[in-house]
Amino acid sequence: MAATSGVVFVSALPMRAAASEVDLIAARTKLFGNRTITEGRVTLELPPIAENGHSVPLKVEVDSPMTEADYVKQIAILSPRNPLPLIGQFHLTPQSGRALVSTRIRMSGTQAIQAVAEMSDGSLWSGSMETVVTLAACVVL
Repeated sequence: MAATSGVVFVSALPMRAAASEVDLIAARTKLFGNRTITEGRVTLELPPIAENGHSVPLKVEVDSPMTEADYVKQIAILSPRNPLPLIGQFHLTPQSGRALVSTRIRMSGTQAIQAVAEMSDGSLWSGSMETVVTLAACVVL
């Protein structure tokens, strides 16, 4: 009888699948409660195809005069497929000058990224854009 040997890999970290629609709704609810989010005023710029999901450029701009009476308080960036749906949160003031943020994000595959802007009057506005990712980041084994 031949002896068999094997190796077992054990991780102390819990495995986490991609965020589900339930996780995305929970993240939005945690950030904004049950307030209505209206489509519009928020423009996202992402490349149509990202060859590498490890560093995808993203720009979010909100149509706002950025005055003391009317400005963007925060912009939240959400992903329906990343392990954690909230991938960025930016706080702004009228002194920010423009309601514009630019960053790089990791994407775990083709998906529509959503940005939600909270205005000084409490209203919520959103925009989204889909990007095809050929080499995914945030891969869960």
